[in-house]
Amino acid sequence: MNLRYRKTIIAGNWKMNKTPAATRQLIEELKPLVSKAKWCDIVLCVPFVDIPNAIKATKGAKISIGAQNMHFEASGAYTGEISADMLTELGVKYVIIGHSERRQYFAETDATVNLKVHAALKAGLRPIVCVGESLEQRDLGITIEHIRLQVKSALSGVDSTNIKRIVIAYEPIWAIGTGRTATSDQAEEVCGAIRDCIREMYGARVARSVTIQYGGSMNASNAAELLSKPNVDGGLIGGASLKPADFATIVNAANQ
Repeated sequence: MNLRYRKTIIAGNWKMNKTPAATRQLIEELKPLVSKAKWCDIVLCVPFVDIPNAIKATKGAKISIGAQNMHFEASGAYTGEISADMLTELGVKYVIIGHSERRQYFAETDATVNLKVHAALKAGLRPIVCVGESLEQRDLGITIEHIRLQVKSALSGVDSTNIKRIVIAYEPIWAIGTGRTATSDQAEEVCGAIRDCIREMYGARVARSVTIQYGGSMNASNAAELLSKPNVDGGLIGGASLKPADFATIVNAANQ
């Protein structure tokens, strides 16, 4: 982390878990555990049906609510989809875009990720843009090339003012939900490469201001080591975000 230049953000990705009632219960358990967090922003990205309860439960707390997906069109014949304006009217502040599970199971591409980034920014949302390599790509030694392509594609057409509103989340696909985690040095290498890519596109001052998270099985036991790296500015947390005590431990590691 480098608190001098950019904000640390710990975001929970609940994926397809928790009913509206369970959402309120989990947040009520979490709030007192993270009430003293000063040096990082806390975000909970919950299923769409849980958003109203999550907004109510976090009222007065320093916790923002995010969505896990959105469509790039403002309206239309897209059965089952949710627009950016629908999210903002509910009080959503962040939205995850391009998670590997969306790319794998729902055919999202670099092109649709870019469209969603622009739609989110237009609506006033902060996109959390996910990038990451497969185990095969890592073994082939093309991790950095693949990540750079994803970053450049996602940010295509985004101006230097709006880039500061975007969060990049590096999530190695081989470490998501597997219990495997990139070493702190591996995480730092790729997060540093992402910042280098942004520097080439927007300049050093802008690159210093962009928050780059690490995902991929960050948990209560490894968070402190990962967050100690200068280019790791937070985490996009999966399973541990469903356990209030574990998520609070990660948040508190970001406040050291």
